[in-house]
Amino acid sequence: MADIQKLVSVFVAQLLLVLLTLDFTTNAQNLQVGFYRNTCPDLEHIVAMTTYNYISRAPTLAAPLLRMHFHDCFVRGCDGSVLLTSTAKNQAEKDAIPNLSLRGFEVVDAVKSAVEKKCPGVVSCADILALVARDAVLLLHGPFWEVPTGRRDGRVSLASEALRNLPPPFANIAQLKGMFASKGLSVKDLVVLSGGHTIGTSHCSSFTNRLYNFTGKGDADPKLDQNYVAQLKNKCKPGDANTLVEMDPGSFKTFDEDYYTLVSKRRGLFQSDSALLDDIETKAYVTTQAITHGLTFAKDFAESMVNMGNIGVLTGRAGEIRKKCAFVN
Repeated sequence: MADIQKLVSVFVAQLLLVLLTLDFTTNAQNLQVGFYRNTCPDLEHIVAMTTYNYISRAPTLAAPLLRMHFHDCFVRGCDGSVLLTSTAKNQAEKDAIPNLSLRGFEVVDAVKSAVEKKCPGVVSCADILALVARDAVLLLHGPFWEVPTGRRDGRVSLASEALRNLPPPFANIAQLKGMFASKGLSVKDLVVLSGGHTIGTSHCSSFTNRLYNFTGKGDADPKLDQNYVAQLKNKCKPGDANTLVEMDPGSFKTFDEDYYTLVSKRRGLFQSDSALLDDIETKAYVTTQAITHGLTFAKDFAESMVNMGNIGVLTGRAGEIRKKCAFVN
């Protein structure tokens, strides 16, 4: 217990030290670093402590929380719509096929509950999700980034929109570039944010088409390293929808640059990973990070996460501040 308390103290102290050095600036979306510094000054401390309590016991929750923030922002913007629960009259985003594997909603709910006790009706669920995703990555030795806040929560969540807007694991490079561009993100943001696959796991069903019948002739994807194909076949049998496979074998609980080394060796798990080698700009980035051991990856990832966090935000009087993240007020 003493060791855990010591780790908590060190993590929070480091986080607060970084926060004290930040400039409180406003961006074009009217989000602001330190937006709640007067209305909820302990916000970042509360988020950090609560997130730590979960991730320290279950580090595999970090990747789903990062993915949840990504999935939120790509559908209706970063408005917390992925957190809403379906009703008798509406199937919400979280029940769309791409979101059925999302986990960690209890972490967001726990943070929201803790924040509400201190600052009732002040902090949006959309902002809490953005902060939780940042702290989850940080706890897996990833980079820290300033999270501009001031988002408000949306009132609409449609499963059909998730299907249309979320990049699928079988997307090719043209599809990926188009989907990111439609959200105002650059090709660099695409290849950098793909690096989030350095943590987490995937169900076999997301990539077994690459192993057994890629072109309908019982073959494997030629863009996938054949030795890796053999390894994956040992883990994933045809029709297996339950087995989990590490996306970054050996360090899937550590946020590092290994993802780019894997992709450069044709060992990216998804077709969307392999697709990064099909474009001059994305391939150059993959190669550079692999050769330099991720020289700029941490800095780049922090910048791209801020860019992603700006997508379609609701500010001012738009939307609402939900009392509970799973339900509109």
